[in-house]
Amino acid sequence: MEYMSQEGYDKLVAELRHMESVELPLVREAIAEARDKGDLSENFEYHAAKREQARLLGRIRFKQRVLANARVIDMSRLNSDCVQLLSKVQMTNLATNKTMTFTIASPHEANIREGKISIKSPIAQALLSKKVGDEVSVRVPAGLMKLRIDHISLDGEATDGSSDSVANE
Repeated sequence: MEYMSQEGYDKLVAELRHMESVELPLVREAIAEARDKGDLSENFEYHAAKREQARLLGRIRFKQRVLANARVIDMSRLNSDCVQLLSKVQMTNLATNKTMTFTIASPHEANIREGKISIKSPIAQALLSKKVGDEVSVRVPAGLMKLRIDHISLDGEATDGSSDSVANE
């Protein structure tokens, strides 16, 4: 089972629909055109199109499996008093005194350019269940990183950890 946000789920559905309705017909058309050119044993275009079709069908099957096992998290049932999936965490690197903010996301939604790190990453694993003010040490490829949690929020609203809602487990 894979937990994710509604936004992440909708994005995966859109990607799957695009692959099935746009990319796959284009690949099938390329195969048909290459087949019409004659001898298939030495037809590079035909073999390349078949490889692309196999790659695309593999991606489609993967996304279908992810969606079949996906569970959308009800954001209204989450709280922001500790770090969990879909928490936006502002923290300070104690060695450099630099502040950084990341959202803990499912592996399928992780995108460092958007500030989303996978819940399976070492930093996210170290932060899980921690509260504002907690300090954590994380082993990363560059060595040991010491972080202090400054703010935790959901839906972009920073908090000092005082929330009355209950997390959905």
